[in-house]
Amino acid sequence: MGTREDIVKAIEQGAEAGRRGDDARTCPYPGDSLLRTAWIRGYARERPATAAAE
Repeated sequence: MGTREDIVKAIEQGAEAGRRGDDARTCPYPGDSLLRTAWIRGYARERPATAAAE
């Protein structure tokens, strides 16, 4: 489990990846990590909308 600082950093990294349009599979954290959940939360907040969402 990560510290609060690590969690905030993971959210920010995920958000940056979402803004760049990176694939969600680029998450650097393992599947059983709280940091992966945080990264995906940031990514989902910033990812570009897809055609299916329109």
